[in-house]
Amino acid sequence: MKIQDIQAIKLLLATPKKIAIIPHRGPDGDAMGSTLALYHFLLKFNHEPVVITPNEFPDFLAWLPGSETVKVFEKDKDNCTQILNEADLIFTLDFNALHRVGDEMEKVLASLSQTFIMIDHHQKPDDYATYVYSDTAFGSTCEMIYNFISFLDQKQAIDVTIGTCIYTGILTDSGSFKFPGTTGNTHRIVAELIDLGVPNTQIPSLLFDNSSYSRLQLLGRALQNMKVLEEHKASYTTLTQDELDHFNYIKGDTEGIVNYGLSIKGIHLTAIFIENKEEKIIKISFRSQGDFDVNQFARNYFNGGGHRNAAGGKSTVSMEETIKKFETIVTQLTYTEHES
Repeated sequence: MKIQDIQAIKLLLATPKKIAIIPHRGPDGDAMGSTLALYHFLLKFNHEPVVITPNEFPDFLAWLPGSETVKVFEKDKDNCTQILNEADLIFTLDFNALHRVGDEMEKVLASLSQTFIMIDHHQKPDDYATYVYSDTAFGSTCEMIYNFISFLDQKQAIDVTIGTCIYTGILTDSGSFKFPGTTGNTHRIVAELIDLGVPNTQIPSLLFDNSSYSRLQLLGRALQNMKVLEEHKASYTTLTQDELDHFNYIKGDTEGIVNYGLSIKGIHLTAIFIENKEEKIIKISFRSQGDFDVNQFARNYFNGGGHRNAAGGKSTVSMEETIKKFETIVTQLTYTEHES
């Protein structure tokens, strides 16, 4: 981060302010971990921070300290809009384009004249923020929040509560430390957090060992639906709205299912296609290993983006048409790229 930007932010935070902190729509562990870590940090300096999520966050993150204070824009639009209008400063974390919050919230944010601060690790940031800390080399925004607090010369303010939030985001966005963005410095930060007393053995259980029976049944259906395009080193699975309804889907139940496609020997690219009839879209998650760039793949073909090995997208045509398009593209592109 630029030294002049750090100095300017220090001045902004030198006196108590009303501060809105916003993650992307469909917030995951890194989005919620980073926003709540910043929330608890700002509270220590007599600011009035409020985390506003565009929509509901998954139930498996409801144990995070401070989650009960989070406002949900979709559930309370008037109040959230008022908070945003009255804020002195707005942080956007774990996303870098305003469309990632959804159409209605995007319109509100785009109309504001307040100072925006972006902290994010995705590619190709938009230019809406006054101060930008953007670096794709990091595996999580939570690792960047740790650095951001250090840049402000307030590393001593990181306690067990803040550390728990940061650890959660690092753990989830690194795929439990498996993804390429995990570095020696990532582990050094984690070691410091553990030494602080962050419950590193409890957090994975809270995140990953709390499935409902219906969620496991939904996983079983997704695995049954999986198709393998062996010649093209790709796989994919699908979940229709009827299947989601049959297994009593709640937000967060499909989290992580896409990764099963990469556990098949020889598979370098996988995807999950999830029907959402209310929004009239097919939501898509892509994962890859090696050099196959799913960020560019999602941008080119499915109105999405993200990271080289993890990205998302969407389709506005039927599930059948979406799958046909995916198979056609994979047949034309991935075999050559995997062989190169």
